[in-house]
Amino acid sequence: MTIQTRSRRRGGGRAGAAQRRGDAVIEQLPWSIPQVIDPPIEPLPPEGVAAIHDGAMRILEEIGIVFLNDEALAIFKEAGCKVDGNIVYLDRDFVMEMVAKAPSEFTITPRNPERVLPFGGRNILFGNVSSPPNYWDLSLNAKVPGNREQMRDLLKLTQYFNCIHFAGGYPVEPVDIHASVRHLDVLFDKLTLTDKVMHAYSLGKERVEDVMEMVRIAAGLSDEEFEAKPHMYTNINSTSPLKHDEPMIDGCLRLARRGQAIVVTPFTLAGAMAPVTMAGAVAQSIAESLSAIALFQYVRPGIPCMIGTFTSNVDMKSGAPAFGTPEYMRSTQMTGQMARFYDLPMRSSGVCAANVPDGQAMWETSNSLWAAVQSGTNMVYHSAGWLEGGLIASPEKFVMDCEVIQHIQRYLQPQITATRGEDIALEAIREVGHDGHFFGTQHTQDRYSTAFYQPFLSDWRNYEAWEAAGGVWTAERAHHVYKEIVGSFEAPAMDDAIREELAAFVERRKAEGGAPTDF
Repeated sequence: MTIQTRSRRRGGGRAGAAQRRGDAVIEQLPWSIPQVIDPPIEPLPPEGVAAIHDGAMRILEEIGIVFLNDEALAIFKEAGCKVDGNIVYLDRDFVMEMVAKAPSEFTITPRNPERVLPFGGRNILFGNVSSPPNYWDLSLNAKVPGNREQMRDLLKLTQYFNCIHFAGGYPVEPVDIHASVRHLDVLFDKLTLTDKVMHAYSLGKERVEDVMEMVRIAAGLSDEEFEAKPHMYTNINSTSPLKHDEPMIDGCLRLARRGQAIVVTPFTLAGAMAPVTMAGAVAQSIAESLSAIALFQYVRPGIPCMIGTFTSNVDMKSGAPAFGTPEYMRSTQMTGQMARFYDLPMRSSGVCAANVPDGQAMWETSNSLWAAVQSGTNMVYHSAGWLEGGLIASPEKFVMDCEVIQHIQRYLQPQITATRGEDIALEAIREVGHDGHFFGTQHTQDRYSTAFYQPFLSDWRNYEAWEAAGGVWTAERAHHVYKEIVGSFEAPAMDDAIREELAAFVERRKAEGGAPTDF
């Protein structure tokens, strides 16, 4: 189907507007920290884990990693590592000693302490789409450059949905704001429109330092309180193959020295930026991750670090990135095994290559989200709103993805598989016997409203009823939900004095020129 706005006869229900229940636009699951209760899928036998580990260590020892950062090179020399120009060769014993210093579990506390997030263990946390330069929604039916208004709408969805735990990077890049001050306006919006955990782009010292200061102000913390535990994080990508660049390493070092969390996520596309075999791509990704984590642990032992995976494949016909593929799923599961081998929390993503919120978008995203569950992922980036391999953010896709995430969260609730006497329901079975039904039993009546997951977006009517109600397709229903959420949005509370201090900081830094750019 070509998705477009159309004139349809309306028959009520969800055809003309999002379904309201009481004062809420939709009935959603409450805020919670989901946990993966099933054993993770482990496609690698023990000798496979050993082989990938040995491959990663040989990459570090024999081929080396380029660090385009003079400070990092000096630190590695101080640590006794071999440095040849900008190539660092890391002995496996040193790497394993450093990685062992990273905590296997930690928390990040945002300005609202009720939104504190635990990373590691069995916890799985979902975040919004981050960093697309373009935007698409049903009313436009076109791909356009992102702007601040669109970015703010996506932040409102980030805050509204309880299944979204953290606000990652910019949900769409607001290119209508000059790059020198963009981070100031965006962080002000993020800190006032949401109260969830957020991050800083490691793109120059000014941006990193400004964001840390704004997060500190928004939480009402002293410098000492801010540095005492993580209140935010950064996520960096290596420049595959086998390279870390200047600003990302610089930003991580700055956050590490102030006690904030770091996620290292190589972006390795098998067949292009990594070997065509998934074992080779994963081994390269592991080497790139661990080289940076070893650096940060040497600088500040015990700083929270996560190993990230963004290993997928390219379309060998066109060279275009592919996501949500069988290879993507397996590489995520394989990296999960390796993360557990190193006792590090892991980040993966909810991604697709589709251009609009259609069937392809949902099966590819669903594949990647379920791979996150199967792998034991702790932090799922880009969980809601991602299109075109990360080049487009869409509010309809955001809403549709949140339906999938809620399915996953319900799936993980242990009460579904409970086996107490009341769950076996022998008396209800006896009461109904051989010829009755269970609709009218007390057992059913006591549980009918909570027994099964109730979707907010799916339409379970038969074709005739659906057609009579306007024949509204899923993306259109999602569009109505998005519009109602944004239209009725109320920002989380913030102390007036803190808001004024935050605004004053933004204005001062703008007057000082913000961050240098190449423009």
